[in-house]
Amino acid sequence: MGLSVFGIRHHGPGSARSLRAALESLEPEILLVEGPGDAQDALPLIAHPQMEPPVALLLYIPDEPNRSVFYPYTVFSPEWQALTYAFSRNIPARLIDLPQAHQLALPAPEPPPPQESGGEGATGPGAVLAADPRQDPLTWIAHAAGYSDGERWWENQVEQRRESADLFQAVLELMFSLRQAVEAESTLPPDPAEALREAHMRQSIRAAQEDGFKTVAVVCGAWHAPVLARLPSPKEDAALLKGLPKVKVAATWVPWTYGRLTRESGYGAGIDAPGWYHHLWSARQRVAVGWMAKASRLLRDEDLPGSPAHVIEAVRLAEALAAMRDRPLPGLPELTEAVRTVFCSGSDAPIRLIHDRLIIGDRIGKVPEETPMLPLQRDVEREQKRLRLPPEALARDIDLDLRKPGNLERSYLLHRLNLLGIPWGAPTETYGAKGTFHELWRLQWTPEMAVSLIEASVWGNTVREAATARAQHLADGVAELAPLTALTQSVLWADLPEALGPLMARLQSLAAVTSDIPALMESLPGFAQILRYGNVRQTDTGMVAHVVDGIVARIAIGLPAACASLNDEAAEAMFARLIGVHQAIHLLQNEGHLAVWNRALESLADMPRLHALLAGRCCRLLLEYNVWSAEETARRMGLALSLTVDPAMAAAWVEGFLRGSGLLLHNDILWNILDGWVSSLPGEAFNRLLPLLRRTFATFPAPERRQMGERAKKGPERGGGLTGGAGEVDTERADQVLPLIARLLGVEMEPQK
Repeated sequence: MGLSVFGIRHHGPGSARSLRAALESLEPEILLVEGPGDAQDALPLIAHPQMEPPVALLLYIPDEPNRSVFYPYTVFSPEWQALTYAFSRNIPARLIDLPQAHQLALPAPEPPPPQESGGEGATGPGAVLAADPRQDPLTWIAHAAGYSDGERWWENQVEQRRESADLFQAVLELMFSLRQAVEAESTLPPDPAEALREAHMRQSIRAAQEDGFKTVAVVCGAWHAPVLARLPSPKEDAALLKGLPKVKVAATWVPWTYGRLTRESGYGAGIDAPGWYHHLWSARQRVAVGWMAKASRLLRDEDLPGSPAHVIEAVRLAEALAAMRDRPLPGLPELTEAVRTVFCSGSDAPIRLIHDRLIIGDRIGKVPEETPMLPLQRDVEREQKRLRLPPEALARDIDLDLRKPGNLERSYLLHRLNLLGIPWGAPTETYGAKGTFHELWRLQWTPEMAVSLIEASVWGNTVREAATARAQHLADGVAELAPLTALTQSVLWADLPEALGPLMARLQSLAAVTSDIPALMESLPGFAQILRYGNVRQTDTGMVAHVVDGIVARIAIGLPAACASLNDEAAEAMFARLIGVHQAIHLLQNEGHLAVWNRALESLADMPRLHALLAGRCCRLLLEYNVWSAEETARRMGLALSLTVDPAMAAAWVEGFLRGSGLLLHNDILWNILDGWVSSLPGEAFNRLLPLLRRTFATFPAPERRQMGERAKKGPERGGGLTGGAGEVDTERADQVLPLIARLLGVEMEPQK
C-alpha cells in the first residue's frame, strides 16, 4: 500500500502551493488531514460557494462554551488547499487528529520547567536545545542555521522557491533527524498529549488502509511527519488510547481575521505577516511590483504620495537590496525598507499604516448561511444585515444621529450586545457641538465574539430577549445604588421596557432604604442623564422622575451630616460628589429641586466645622447661580481669608472656590480681597502654600491664566474692598466739570440737550 506523508507548515503559501502540486501529481485515493476528528461533519461546508477564508473551525462544550478551541484556515493554509483539492476531485477527506471530545476532557498539562541556556551569545546544539522544538521546530532549526527567527529562514528556504517537488522529502528527513537529536540530548519531559495525538493519527491511517484505500496521502505538521511515515505495532497505540475521558463537543465554522493569525495575537501557530503571505499566494508573477502597487494605492487613499514613479523606484531598490543580500527575490524586509525610503522619505508613521493594512491585512472571512448556528447567532447576523453594520476586522468609528430611526436601532443593538458582554461597539467621547442626539461608537469585530454569543445564548434566542433576561439577572445581584443606576441607564439606552419595570422597582426599594448619602449623590447624575436625554431616544422616563424626587430630598436632608468632620482625602471625594449633584440638578431644570438644593448649600456653607475646601465650593456655587450676591460672597471671602484664619485653611477655601476657572478675574471686589490676602502672607506661610496655590491656578484655562498674570503685574488696585471699587458715575457732578476740561483742552462742547 502507498503511504505518502506531507509535513507542512501551518499557514505557509509556499508549502501550500507545493502541497497542491504534489497532490495533483500523486492523485491519492483518500486524503487524511491533521485536524480534530469530531469536526468531520462540518467539512462539506468547505465546498460551499459562500465559504470565504479566513475561517476557523470552532469546537466547544455546549454546557461550557468558554471551553472552546479554534482551528483557523486561510486560503494559503496547506490544510485548506488539501481539503479543497479533495472536494474538487470527490476524494474522501478525513480529519485524523485526536478529537477535542478527548482533548478537552483531559486535565490541563503543567507548564514545563524553565531550561537553562548557554547565554545570549551561545551557539551549537546546547544553545538550540534550550527551547522546546516540539512547540516551534522551524524556529529551532532556524536558530541552528544562524537565522534570527524561523519566519526569515522559512521564507528563504520555501517561500522564495515557489513550487518545489522535493520539499516534503527534505522536510521529512530534516524532522526525522531533529526528533532523534531531541530524544538523545534534550532534558525535556515527554509530552503525553502529543503522544496521544500521534497515536490517534496512526490509528486513523491504519483504518484508511484497512478500508481498502491503496494510495493514502497524509497532511500533517512537519514535526509529526516522521512518526506517521513509519507505523509501529498497532497494539501500543491502542493501549495508549484505551479508556480516554470524553465530553460532548459541538463543531461549527466562524469567520476569522488576519489579525488573529499573527503571533502577536497569542495564536500558537501564528505568523508575522498574513497579508504578505496572502499576496505571495495570489501573485503568481512579479510579486514585488504587485506589492508596491498595493502600497501606492493605500497611501494615495490617505492623501500621501504614491505615484507610478514611486512604484518603479521602490521596486528597483528592493531588487537591489535582495541582490546585495544574495536572495533570489525581494522579501518582505527588502520591500518594507524600499517603501520607507521611497514612499515615506524615511518616516515610520506611514509604515504603520502599511503594516496594519497590508502586512497584517484587514481581511475577515465569511461562512455560508447553512453553517450550524445557535438562534442568538442567527439573530445577530440578521440584525447586522438589516441595519447595514457588517462586522469588520479593523476598528472604525461611526456617528449615529439618534433622530433617524435607523441609527436609533443601531444604537439599541450595540447597547444590547454590551449588556450581553459582547463589546462589538465601544462608546467614545463626543467632541464638538454634536448635541445630545449624537452617539459616537468605535466598532471592531473579533472572532472570539462568536464564543461570547454562544455563551450568551443561555439568556434567550434573540438579542432583545437575551439582553432583557441578563439585565434582570444582573439587577438581582447588585446591592449598591450607583451600579444599579448605571445598569438602569444601560437598559434605557438599550430600549428594554420588559426589564425596566422590575429594575425600577428594585431601584426604588434600594434607594428607600439606603442611608449612604455619598452613594445617593453618586447615583443622581446617572438619573439626570436619563431624565434629560431620554426623550431623544423616545424612552419613557416617568418612573425615573419619582425616584429622583426622593433622592434629591434625602440628599438635601443628609448632606450636612455627611460633610461633617471630613479629613482632606474624604473632603476631596465629597468635593467631586458635590459638583456632580449640582450639575445634575441644574441639568434637570426642576424648580422644586433647585430650591431644595440651594437651601442645602446655604446650610452647608454656614456649618462651623465644614472643611474649607467644601465651604469655598459652596460659596462659589451659590454665587454662580445668583443665590448670593457678589457683596455677600465678598464678605464671606473676607472672613475666610482673614489674618486670624490659619493660612492652610484659607488656602483650601481658595482652592475650593476657584478650582476650574478664574471667576474672580471678572469681579474687582473678589480680586482685591484675594490679592490683599496673598500680599499679607508672611514669607514662611507663602512658601508653604505656594504649591497649593499653583495647583489651583493650574486648573484655569490658559487664556485666563494669562489675563490674571497681566492684571497681577499691574500691582494692587485702588478702590478695593467690600464697598469700594469703581462704583457708579455721578453724571451731575461730571457735567459741572466738563466745561472746564473743554476750555483747558481748547475744544468746543456741543450744547447739552
